[in-house]
Amino acid sequence: MPEHVSILQQIGLAMLALVTVAWVVGLVRLVRVVAIAPQRPPRLPLGALPGQAQAPAVESVPLTADEQDAFAGLVRQFSRR
Repeated sequence: MPEHVSILQQIGLAMLALVTVAWVVGLVRLVRVVAIAPQRPPRLPLGALPGQAQAPAVESVPLTADEQDAFAGLVRQFSRR
């Protein structure tokens, strides 16, 4: 090594190289384990919650004539854009 490089810099470089090699080895092993692992069906994110027994009831609200006209005006306004 050149004379102007301190011992701490040499130790730091050696540690950085060692950590890099360890990271690459770990990454390769992880990729191999994931590639070999059997494909399991995807889990639901909220697996602890029970599913719905039936579909929710459909709700509707009757609109007055003025509300229907206002809604039609909104639809026309948005369709122009």
